[in-house]
Amino acid sequence: MNWRDTKGLLVAGVDEAGRGPLAGPVVAAAVILNPREPIAGLADSKRLSPRKRERLFDEIRACALCCSIAEASIEEIDSLNILQATLLAMQRAVAGLRLRPNGVLVDGNRLPILTMAAEAVVHGDALIPAISAASILAKVHRDRWCVQADRQWPQYGFAAHKGYGTVAHLAALQRFGPCELHRRTFAPVAAAARKAS
Repeated sequence: MNWRDTKGLLVAGVDEAGRGPLAGPVVAAAVILNPREPIAGLADSKRLSPRKRERLFDEIRACALCCSIAEASIEEIDSLNILQATLLAMQRAVAGLRLRPNGVLVDGNRLPILTMAAEAVVHGDALIPAISAASILAKVHRDRWCVQADRQWPQYGFAAHKGYGTVAHLAALQRFGPCELHRRTFAPVAAAARKAS
């Protein structure tokens, strides 16, 4: 499937958020945009402000032909590894679409196992609007998860660092040890768990 020539096809864009953090699920989204309702301002979610992402999240949900958000859990990340868990979340996101796409375009260089034509597109989140839309849905969903996690475990600062291994997060890990939201197979978490025990 050539991503430059998808005219007339139902094509889903797929992207993920949360591969790098030390805590929480990895999130994937799949989006089939409506060519009759173009959405202005779609871009790689990392290049957009949180406020712009939130606005676009609502617009994508309202205007897309269909979209789906899925997760792979902390336990799945620790048992499978982060790459396989990411591919699983992507597979679930595509399976969750109300419409079956003719093809799937996935950001990056690896593909989940799918039952339709698919292509991995490096930097797809900057090149393909449907992937940009998926990246926004995944990022906003995961950021909202982090805000909820922060309410339950305020000592770790999840709302601020979104689970990434910042200086503040690593210091909190050293001070308090890991909580149930941390990915035990990630090296800084494993080291903090050894120290706590």
